[in-house]
Amino acid sequence: MERPGKPAPGVARLRIPRPRVLLQPLEPAGTGRSTRNCPCKMSQIPPKSPLAPPLSERISSGVDSLDRLSMDSFWLEVENIKQSSEAEQEECSLADVKTQEEGDAEAEWLQDAGLSDLLGDRASENDNIVLLSTLTKTQAAAVQRRLDTYSRSRRRKNKHPVRDVRDIFGVVGSGETVAEKEDSRSDQLWHNLQTAKVQKQTQDYSCTVRNPGKEEAFNMDVAYSEQAAILLKGSFLSESRRIKDGNALTKFKIPKGRLGVTRIGDLSAQDMKKIPTLALIELTALCDVIGFELKRNKAVKLKTTEKRLFGVPLNTLLENDQKLLPNTKVPLLLQALLSCLEKRGLETEGILRVSGSQTRIKSLEQKLESDFYTGLFRWDEVHQNDVSGLLKRFIRELPAPLLTAEYLPAFAAVQNIPDLKQRLQALNLLILILPEPNRNTLKALLEFLSKVVARENNNKMNLWNVSTVMAPNLFMHKGLPNKIPEGKEKQLAEGAADVVRMMIHYQDLLWTVSSFLVAQVRKLNESNSKRYQFCDKRIKNLLRKIHADKDKVEKNQAEPCKIVKVHASLLLKDSLEVHLNNATRVADVLKQFQKNLCQNGWNIVNTVSLLKCNNSTESTNLLLYEVGGNIGEHCLDPDTYLLDLYHINPHAEWIIKQNPSYPRMF
Repeated sequence: MERPGKPAPGVARLRIPRPRVLLQPLEPAGTGRSTRNCPCKMSQIPPKSPLAPPLSERISSGVDSLDRLSMDSFWLEVENIKQSSEAEQEECSLADVKTQEEGDAEAEWLQDAGLSDLLGDRASENDNIVLLSTLTKTQAAAVQRRLDTYSRSRRRKNKHPVRDVRDIFGVVGSGETVAEKEDSRSDQLWHNLQTAKVQKQTQDYSCTVRNPGKEEAFNMDVAYSEQAAILLKGSFLSESRRIKDGNALTKFKIPKGRLGVTRIGDLSAQDMKKIPTLALIELTALCDVIGFELKRNKAVKLKTTEKRLFGVPLNTLLENDQKLLPNTKVPLLLQALLSCLEKRGLETEGILRVSGSQTRIKSLEQKLESDFYTGLFRWDEVHQNDVSGLLKRFIRELPAPLLTAEYLPAFAAVQNIPDLKQRLQALNLLILILPEPNRNTLKALLEFLSKVVARENNNKMNLWNVSTVMAPNLFMHKGLPNKIPEGKEKQLAEGAADVVRMMIHYQDLLWTVSSFLVAQVRKLNESNSKRYQFCDKRIKNLLRKIHADKDKVEKNQAEPCKIVKVHASLLLKDSLEVHLNNATRVADVLKQFQKNLCQNGWNIVNTVSLLKCNNSTESTNLLLYEVGGNIGEHCLDPDTYLLDLYHINPHAEWIIKQNPSYPRMF
């Protein structure tokens, strides 16, 4: 492999304003830290302040010394970003964010949560009753709190009459006014939570690891907010400290229930559209319980560009790419950059950290704009460090941040959650909220970064090094105003790197759809198939109703086994008859299918795609899908117990399909 020469000397440095890190912490409700607002123009990122509080009070001096050394990569990357922008200085695309009036944020939240029909004076409950009926107690409390705030703000503004809260939460008895009843109910609800939070708010928010190196269960059967409420009642507090060694991070394992584990991508597009709404409600409920205010930015209006690749919205890129390759989920340019680095750059010492020549990178960008889609661009002639520079530039130049302008502050604020497990719960929900193009692009990037870390012995880039280099590229955006608390630059920079580190290290866990969310999707699908009539009695205490978040598998004693048919219409003309009992798993059915395929001489539709040269099938080449009933389409975990699934969804069909990750030969 030909090693590249040294990068050409950079151009003369000019003193220009540089972009600032978008690190707006999620402060506990009621705190009043002073912040400074940056002007619309790109403001200068503050230098490493010697007045910043040292972390040595919370971690050993040896580890702190390594932390200070490793954070140099963060500030060096910030300097490189400034240099790459020096010839393109421009004003921000957005004005400073104005403080929203009371009620506006709640109205926007209700709309994003799929509850916009609760707003206004002629709203209809019928469109929201299905969603409301699936909520847990803590989720219902989150909805109720925001609806109460919105209703009070509308009355104070003396606008047109709005929906009385009693229309949704029940008829108010006695002589109390609606407003008095709302205030009383909300005050009582939040008094109970705030009483349990007093000790929690005085904790050290920089902790990361509770039990280094140990394995803990990560429960996805019960809603995270309900788990947090239980912990608050028991006043379970954990002692933790920040550790930069990836090998010492707590190991989490998702306990597999009878219905298995669902990954992002296992659900149909139709069902996945329901997940962000449910995840937003759950994230808000979780933040409410642990005592943090979830702040979101307003959606940004993207600036148009004449370019075809860099600075183009993800949706536009994918639309163009899908004209060439249908079903493309990650921009082709990003795929090409990652592929080039995987082939030639993973072993390069300092990859990602060592910057290529800014002059060459700018020239390569122009060549890509003209030659990429024609296939004339020569990747083998590009230095690895220049390719890594193009990768980071592609991410930074997106019109909106990869983590989205709306939720970038929330991603940055995850560092303030004291418990690692709850940090991961919040990250899991934030990733589910992301638009599909952003989520798929982020996953491709994180998978590549994991490969870089895996070659640490050769490239000298461990998990923390990679995280500190990539954090500025994900959390800095010239089109957004910023608020940074005085003297907190170092802490926030480390926090941003810590969030990136968690996304890299725990990405398999973070790209899992919790069982309680899948159960809520099933309830939504079941309820949508029925026509509900308006009924005060049904709505009266709808949001107070407590639902179990686990899938309740009803054991039918009169039917300990069941005979079902499994179809494989794309592969076979025949169907497979399967006898189900309490021990039958998906993996067992696939093995039975393979056995019958070889022994019984079934009429095979696509022999070449199923059989290897030794006339045996490859087990990982086949998947079993649950289709219809209360789910759109669901790729089943091999450890799913089918009799339990049948009781949950008796009207579904089960279909064997070829694994899409394997090359199709028909």
